[in-house]
Amino acid sequence: MLNGLWLGFFMVAGIAALGAWLVGGDAAVFARMVESLFAMAKLSVEVMILLFGTMTLWLGFLRIAERAGLVDALGRALGPLFARLMPEVPRGHPALGFITLNCAANGLGLDNAATPIGLKAMKALQELNPSRDTASNAQILFLVLNASSLTLLPVSIFMYRAQQGAEDPTLVFLPILLATSASTLAGLLSVALVQRLRLWDPVVLAYLLPGALLLGGFMAFLATLSASALAALSSLLGNLTLFGLILVFLLAGALKRVKVYECFVEGAREGFEVARSLLPYLVAMLCAIGVLRASGALEFALDGIRHLVAWVGWDTRFVEALPTALVKPFSGSAARAMLIETMQTHGVDSFPALIAATIQGSTETTFYVLAVYFGAVGIQRARHAVGCALLADLAGVLAAIGVCYWFFA
Repeated sequence: MLNGLWLGFFMVAGIAALGAWLVGGDAAVFARMVESLFAMAKLSVEVMILLFGTMTLWLGFLRIAERAGLVDALGRALGPLFARLMPEVPRGHPALGFITLNCAANGLGLDNAATPIGLKAMKALQELNPSRDTASNAQILFLVLNASSLTLLPVSIFMYRAQQGAEDPTLVFLPILLATSASTLAGLLSVALVQRLRLWDPVVLAYLLPGALLLGGFMAFLATLSASALAALSSLLGNLTLFGLILVFLLAGALKRVKVYECFVEGAREGFEVARSLLPYLVAMLCAIGVLRASGALEFALDGIRHLVAWVGWDTRFVEALPTALVKPFSGSAARAMLIETMQTHGVDSFPALIAATIQGSTETTFYVLAVYFGAVGIQRARHAVGCALLADLAGVLAAIGVCYWFFA
């Protein structure tokens, strides 16, 4: 699947460029595409430089948590649930603890912490994979849940809005929470359907229903807070949780008489090796995305959507926010640039900007996640992972648009 998608990016870009040259007379399109190739290759290296530090740091702390028994404890606690959702993963396996930590980091908007934890989980799942180049059911479920972007505290979106002068940066908090919940639910249900998982199993419901009730209660509590209190809580909770995890890892290691410094260095060394192995996959995917963008194919698609929506007679205001939705599965940096451009063009609190911010907070860079997570363990055949992950993205986009019409239109 990834081979076909990667080739398709270049084919679509080539067709769009030929159309721009032969029909539009834009001979410079090929120069832009070639320039984009080199620019994306450079960007890949720049991204890797940032990932080197992040991965070495967090994989070092994770090695301490692993030696202290925290990862095993999480795995045992979630054993009954994942025995139903991931029947090929033995109860108490370290992968289950890493999956839990990854979901918690994503939920709190701690992207820098979530990626190295997720890579650790994917490597642990690969140890159980009977086919080394084909994604297992457990790896697909984990990746789709990761790509569905369940975010309880979208701190980064608040920061973007504050930078653009929003009077209430947290205005989109509840819309994002609702939209990202829809995205995660769609991802889980699609994988459950393909893999024939029994979500109505009493054990699964015993885990999921209390979580849903807690989420509903948390949303009700947050709805009572003022904008300033909500922003302060978001920042405090995110940073407190991040540093709190580090202290828990260190204290647990000390209590278990783990040599925490030596253990950290050992894990950090592994993080360096993991980061180095990702560069070829990042270069391949980012260069394909850059060529697709430079060819004008994305802008052509947006014009087509706008004309179609107008022909149907619907409100076309949401179309101005679709660039963020169209590029988000491919590139997080491009989606951030689209979001900021929408805020600057239409106003930070305009309807299109509010939709774009909600989409940014409730969807994920699906192809980037596929390239990084599967590339780290040598997976080449993604099976149904791409389709289920994109379905989750689509659900997040549609929910974001619908919720914003409900809240703001």
